[in-house]
Amino acid sequence: MQTFIVAFGAFLIVVVGMAIGVMFKRKPIAGSCGGLNAISDADHCLICGASVDPDSPLKERIHGECPRKKAEREKAEREAAMATQG
Repeated sequence: MQTFIVAFGAFLIVVVGMAIGVMFKRKPIAGSCGGLNAISDADHCLICGASVDPDSPLKERIHGECPRKKAEREKAEREAAMATQG
């Protein structure tokens, strides 16, 4: 039980510290400047406006197609195949 209390206290201190840091900086928490922008064929970051690296390894991992667009395309293909069958 003592270990739990010490661990809980440590986590509480970290969370309170982060909250105080956000309050004093008065800057909203934002996502990364690469991430999904790099795989969605955007030419600049939607958050900060910086240009996105066209040679990002994220683009190579998904072979140039956004996973969401790929899933939508595959769903449309399945629906079209089922419509032609039945």
